[in-house]
Amino acid sequence: MSLPSPIEAAVPRPPVLPPSSALFLDFDGTLVAIASRPEAVVVEPWVLPTLQALHDRLDGALALISGRPLAQIDALLSPLRLPAAGVHGVERRDADGRVRVQAGVPPAEVLALVEQLVTRHAGLRLERKPSALALHYREAPQLAELCASAVLAAMRPHVEEWTTLIGKCVIEVKPRRASKAHAVTDFLATPAFAGREPVFVGDDATDEDGFSAVQLAGGWGVKVGEGPSGARFRLADPRAVHQWLADSLAIPSQPAATLKDPA
Repeated sequence: MSLPSPIEAAVPRPPVLPPSSALFLDFDGTLVAIASRPEAVVVEPWVLPTLQALHDRLDGALALISGRPLAQIDALLSPLRLPAAGVHGVERRDADGRVRVQAGVPPAEVLALVEQLVTRHAGLRLERKPSALALHYREAPQLAELCASAVLAAMRPHVEEWTTLIGKCVIEVKPRRASKAHAVTDFLATPAFAGREPVFVGDDATDEDGFSAVQLAGGWGVKVGEGPSGARFRLADPRAVHQWLADSLAIPSQPAATLKDPA
């Protein structure tokens, strides 16, 4: 096992979560281990009861902020229907259950390019999302540079309205006006989250703007896993996230609880 870099080693573990927090959690790589395909993730038994306990402890100031669509999040976490932002902020469900969607259609030539790449190269996969698309290359990591350069080139004429996100073995195209930072800011303007100390926990480069948003608002970010980050704190993996949340809640590390719909 490789030793952490000096920068990573210097980043401390986060303190226990204050009850006055507004907590924003990424999903893949934070609450669940990343799988070879998005549909193959395993939601460990601790996740649902811990999220339920957090929702109750924080008086509803808990939101998931993910690249996944809301429909996928809800299916994986049923019966919970928490406040959440899907597709990096394209979709947002507030604490009152109201859903807002930023409508849009990815540029036709970008979609055509991605379809061609998927047809020509085994291991690539296109995922169509609300107002967005994702090109997954986890099963063909040797194609990372080819995928990135091709998509970025096709996106050049559209950079005023659309943006490209390069995450862990995925390249995503989404509306520029949607971001995890904007989702955090919008949540903090709602009654359930207003006036609280915001905390954002995520594992990917796509979470960095979320870290920046909460830290600009007087809170703090928590980077999960390795790699450079602007977050103030760090946890090793989803298991460490679980232990930190359990410590914050003062609950056993394998909680058992009857779930209820917080909506």
